[in-house]
Amino acid sequence: MKRGFLRGERVVDPRCVCWWLQTCRPLSSPCGRFPPEALSPGCSYCGMETHAFWLVQLFLFALWVNGLMTLGFTGAHQQVIVCNESLMLEKLPRCGKSFEEMMKKVDSKKWCNLTEFIPYYDNFSLCTEREAIAARCFWPNRLAQGFIIGIHKQFFSNCTSEKVHWEDPPDEILITLILIPVFLMVTMISLVVWCSKRSDILVVWHEEREEVKCIML
Repeated sequence: MKRGFLRGERVVDPRCVCWWLQTCRPLSSPCGRFPPEALSPGCSYCGMETHAFWLVQLFLFALWVNGLMTLGFTGAHQQVIVCNESLMLEKLPRCGKSFEEMMKKVDSKKWCNLTEFIPYYDNFSLCTEREAIAARCFWPNRLAQGFIIGIHKQFFSNCTSEKVHWEDPPDEILITLILIPVFLMVTMISLVVWCSKRSDILVVWHEEREEVKCIML
């Protein structure tokens, strides 16, 4: 008579499908969908844990769906951020042309004074940003910066900042600047000493006056 196994005991039978989920059942229970000839001699009646099987299947399906969604989102994101550089380079000269027309209103001698053309330059900067975004490009970017640098060279190449050379003042001024604080300090000390002596004199005079009054009384 073949030995019956307790419910829940693990059986490793490579001839059964999903053998890692097999469990032996009592002799009286049917084998389910597996034919008896597919089972090992040690366990004549074999079954599969239905709940565990479906949990594994559900987990694998969830992984598959997650992979598809990730690929879809990645592809969509890559499509959104594709920069049309040729379109941007085609539109940026319009901003330069508009800025050139506005700069004609400013005297060329004042091109180095930013306050004279700051509204025009602000419009130029906004125009380059708008055209870059319209071409689905980031701003600022390498090509836009190169175009802006070219505009700077065209209008502001002569606006070099002059270096300030610091020099020591003449000896007369330097001596005067040194002596003034010294003189003020000596004057303040003298005033303090004089005030203190005067207060002492007043105190002595007041005491002597009181003594004279007492003698007269």
